Amino acid sequence: MSFEPHWKDAFIQLFELCRAHDGEAVTILTESQSRQVNVTLAAAALAEMKVPATILNVPSKPPVPGLPVIRSTGASNALSGEGDALAQLQKSDLVIDLTVEGLMHAPETPAILKAGARIMTISNEHPEILARLRPDPAMKDVVRAAVAACREAKKMRVTSPSGTDLTVAMGGTVTVGVWGWTDRPGTLAHWPGGLVVSFPREASCNGSLVFAPGDINLTFKRYFETEVRCFVEEDFITRIEGTGTDAQLMRRYLEGFGDRLAYATSHVGWGLNPAARYEALTMYDKADLNGTELRALAGNFLYSTGANEFAGRFTEGHFDLPMMGCDITLDGAVMVRDGTPV
Repeated sequence: MSFEPHWKDAFIQLFELCRAHDGEAVTILTESQSRQVNVTLAAAALAEMKVPATILNVPSKPPVPGLPVIRSTGASNALSGEGDALAQLQKSDLVIDLTVEGLMHAPETPAILKAGARIMTISNEHPEILARLRPDPAMKDVVRAAVAACREAKKMRVTSPSGTDLTVAMGGTVTVGVWGWTDRPGTLAHWPGGLVVSFPREASCNGSLVFAPGDINLTFKRYFETEVRCFVEEDFITRIEGTGTDAQLMRRYLEGFGDRLAYATSHVGWGLNPAARYEALTMYDKADLNGTELRALAGNFLYSTGANEFAGRFTEGHFDLPMMGCDITLDGAVMVRDGTPV
């Protein structure tokens, strides 16, 4: 795929916010199945900025026969068994992550960050999506305010007209915010950005989630067309009720892992990016997007299942499930009303 000049301009803007500069070790991490147009754009942008970079390519790992298809987990396995590559990344100042799944929850990421590198994960999206969602400097203060509110809260409550009523004990919860770039050693960000997520401690989440038509299953990259009810007890989805295709797909997918941890709460939060478009999922083929735009969609409540390292849970089973039209409160203070941040 040839690339457009404004796509490259968006990459340059990102790397300028990351403070990429000559004199530091910059590594572009790719795998054999990476989106090559984005690799080309990253290299061209850095070259125009006169920032030398090394492209480090590792082979994509084959799927495990018989297990569910893995999509959109944020937990790349590209570095599994790649000791030399990991050592090179640990010597880097800036890692530009162009793996298919991304390094957000990869097992090797803590070692890279601990070594002092900063990781800039570029979501596996068509470059048109990235260019539409250029990093916005104003987003940093918005996200930081939401992070501060979550860190001070004792309880999050999420309700909706469809019947959702979920409570999350926030004491000891780890909360992170992503505004779309990173300029500090030992930190990771992803582009597109504009969201806040909290990783609850063990036995913190209870209640019900009612997914209504128009909510989103980003693992499947489809909008819900039928109602699905999930009941959460001490972090775990214990029942998935519904007669339509959406419920059947969710049940079959999670059952396929044969792992109770796939039913656990991973993280909760909400989107803050006003540039993100709700209908974007309908405009691209599934291979052309990773769905990060819908995670950052302003006002969505993002409920995710699967791995939560802060609760000692690790699994490949994962759902990211943006819900529309919810109210989100922290200790009674309204953060989102009817799906709109306040």
